[in-house]
Amino acid sequence: MTQKRQLRLGAFMRPVSLHTGAWRYPGAFPDANFNFAHLKRFAQTLEAAKFDAFFMADHLAVLNMPIEALKRSHTVTSFEPFTLLSALAAVTDHIGLVATASTTFDAPYHVARRFASLDHISGGRAGWNIVTTSNPDAALNFGLEDHVEHGERYRRAREFYDVVTGFGLEDHVEHGERYRRAREFYDVVTGLWDSFADDAFVRDQQSGLYFDPARLHLLDHKGPQLAVRGPLNIARPPQGWPVIVQAGASEAGRSLPPRPQRLYSRPMPISQPGSASSRM
Repeated sequence: MTQKRQLRLGAFMRPVSLHTGAWRYPGAFPDANFNFAHLKRFAQTLEAAKFDAFFMADHLAVLNMPIEALKRSHTVTSFEPFTLLSALAAVTDHIGLVATASTTFDAPYHVARRFASLDHISGGRAGWNIVTTSNPDAALNFGLEDHVEHGERYRRAREFYDVVTGFGLEDHVEHGERYRRAREFYDVVTGLWDSFADDAFVRDQQSGLYFDPARLHLLDHKGPQLAVRGPLNIARPPQGWPVIVQAGASEAGRSLPPRPQRLYSRPMPISQPGSASSRM
């Protein structure tokens, strides 16, 4: 008997719409991008409709566009993903909560800790949309004059990932260098998530033993881009590793999460029957 396949639905939000002029649509809430009451209702509506995930995009700078266009865009103000998704975790029960976090400017320890916290708060519903950042305006916001090469962002992300699951920050790099860093970032983050075994926390009130030291793992990562000792100061996430999402279109981006627990997210255009996108 053929097993039925199930379509997984994720709502790609920023946190309301990716269209910069969506706030002007007839019947739309013009302040929805920055109004928690509306966002709460949107998330609950998506959950009731059986969507699997609320997927939140993010940028580390105001979008670089002519001021005549920017002054009409709702993208100039938006919540930070972890803050918003933690709040939405308290008013939803089942929908996945996917936050975008860049490996280019952040530290693996920070990313590992935030996602572990979100996973605990949500009861195992966190997901990481792992990205690198090529926007030169974002680099300037972090005091980096020279933006890093594409591959280096991803190499850093991979190591960052390993530190977060198993912790360092240098000059901004270009495409290949970004991706090399992203891969190391990834390995660091996932390594940090494994700092404590699932059964490490004994919490025996009578003996006074809170956790078993034998169930603690020290990462001690020393790589080309990152050096992170560990351990992470939070229990292992309920999922072990939060779900990894990759939304990039480049070959380097698609190969970034090399492990099984991952999703590929890609907006699909209307296509002709038989085209590559219609078969995906």
